[in-house]
Amino acid sequence: MSKDTIVIRKIEPSDNAQIEQIIRACFHEFEIPLEGTAYSDEETPRMYESYQNDNDVYFVIEQDDEILGGGGIKPLRDFEEDVCEIQKMYFSPKVRGKGYGKLLFENCMVAAKELGYKQCYLESAPQLKAAIHIYESYGFKHLKGALGNTGHYSCGVWMVKDL
Repeated sequence: MSKDTIVIRKIEPSDNAQIEQIIRACFHEFEIPLEGTAYSDEETPRMYESYQNDNDVYFVIEQDDEILGGGGIKPLRDFEEDVCEIQKMYFSPKVRGKGYGKLLFENCMVAAKELGYKQCYLESAPQLKAAIHIYESYGFKHLKGALGNTGHYSCGVWMVKDL
């Protein structure tokens, strides 16, 4: 698998089932709680429909018609309007450790700036050590508690970065 055959693009309706499967599989693989996380979000089975506003976007990684991961940004619910949240960034084992996640993450950060956000927030699980390390390397700082109202009470890692 080489980077020149991969496509990072906005989600399409036909991607819903594949990205839902990737998201849910990560929770089982890393033994992350299913309740109070993205696993139980109403939008997880309908990701395309959930990211169709002017102030949000969701990207997928695709190769040969197979979705291998995704991640997006949305306004942070019940918080200041110039703060977005990185959401539902999960990847198939087929692409982990190859730099594709960083490329998608960078697309999200560029999109956040282009949409006029001033800060980017994220929540994660302590089990996702590699992801947390990447966030730290991009300048995200740890917080002592959650911001906004994501409904993800089982996430134990909260981070923010000025854009």
